[in-house]
Amino acid sequence: MITISAFHWVPDLARGQVRDLRVRWALEEAGLPYQARLLEQGDQDKDDYRALQPFGQVPIFEEDGFTLFESGAIVLHIGERSTALLPEDPKARARATQWVVAALNSIEPFIMNLALIDFFYTNEEWAKLRRPGAEAFVRRRLAALSKNLGDKPYLDGERFTAGDLMMSAVLRILHYTDIIKSDARLSAYLERCLARPAFKRALDAQLGDFRAAA
Repeated sequence: MITISAFHWVPDLARGQVRDLRVRWALEEAGLPYQARLLEQGDQDKDDYRALQPFGQVPIFEEDGFTLFESGAIVLHIGERSTALLPEDPKARARATQWVVAALNSIEPFIMNLALIDFFYTNEEWAKLRRPGAEAFVRRRLAALSKNLGDKPYLDGERFTAGDLMMSAVLRILHYTDIIKSDARLSAYLERCLARPAFKRALDAQLGDFRAAA
């Protein structure tokens, strides 16, 4: 049985955003059963956990003695077992992988920079000065993404891949702003991805664990 680590409790603003959701979604798309190993506060700092995840983050993927960390690496590993996430054609698989990496390297750091300012440093003077530039950079990156998407349903055309899973997971971080909604193509794209039954099952599972802990 596949086991993924997840937090037993997080603040309300983080619920539905913790990165085990991405792995849950991939497992749901692939039709692979799993169970969650819920961490109590402080468990992520214990030596046995840090031996598997040196940074004390979630999720860890565990199966038959094999462990893996980093959500992008785990999603790609799951994709290797399911054409629902990575196509059989080698070039199409490479393009799907490309979009996973692009989501994590070319988009997410700048979205997270903006989110950190908004949620944790909003009253700091430096943050007030930095925010307009941070938002402008995010908008430029997303404009480039939107242009590349064009009229395609998904990033590589007609079919959903791991690249779309990761990109939409990153884009939804901005749910508290109007940045995605202000771009009709990206807004429709994100809505299309999040309407997938597998995403809904994954989100329900994560939120259900938090509710059970309440």
